[in-house]
Amino acid sequence: MDLLEILEERLKNLEKKIEETKLHLPAHSIKPPVMMALLDLEDERDAVLEKINSLNPLSTNKNN
Repeated sequence: MDLLEILEERLKNLEKKIEETKLHLPAHSIKPPVMMALLDLEDERDAVLEKINSLNPLSTNKNN
């Protein structure tokens, strides 16, 4: 498994975690630690996307 495949797998896992986290967010009164966890996941996803795009400029992966 090369670096690009590892990063793409990590991206899939992060996006799944982000979606799961969003599904469990309350409509009101979101606690700061929960929001920070979601923001950390999104930041990590963005960093992985940036690495993928730098390794493969023709990549079709786009940020939401």
